[in-house]
Amino acid sequence: EVQLVEAGGGWVQAGGSLRHSCAASGFSFDDYAIGWVRQGPGKEREGVSCISSSDGSTYYADSIKGRFTISTDNAKNTVYLQMNSLKPEDTAVYYCAADHMGAVSQDPLEYDYWGQGTQVTVSS
Repeated sequence: EVQLVEAGGGWVQAGGSLRHSCAASGFSFDDYAIGWVRQGPGKEREGVSCISSSDGSTYYADSIKGRFTISTDNAKNTVYLQMNSLKPEDTAVYYCAADHMGAVSQDPLEYDYWGQGTQVTVSS
């Protein structure tokens, strides 16, 4: 059974930091791209960041470039999203997702499996 179990998120003041983790199981981690998709209130889903587990290539949306960092621990089948300099507009539910094609993508429709989502709230 494929599982993406997320941890992290929460509430923080603007300028603060949070870290998400996504522990994957039930599939060949090295063959997949793992990403983070967020959906803010009244907004469409946005591909935030993605990393290829096989070659380490990454994607960052312009809205978070320079503030967020995605990384993997392949030994633990876990992906991390470090979020720094958070802004109120980063408030959203953040989802971890996996793409069997293995290449980084910005399109939420590319993902095959999804985590449960975690809320991030940034206050001004």
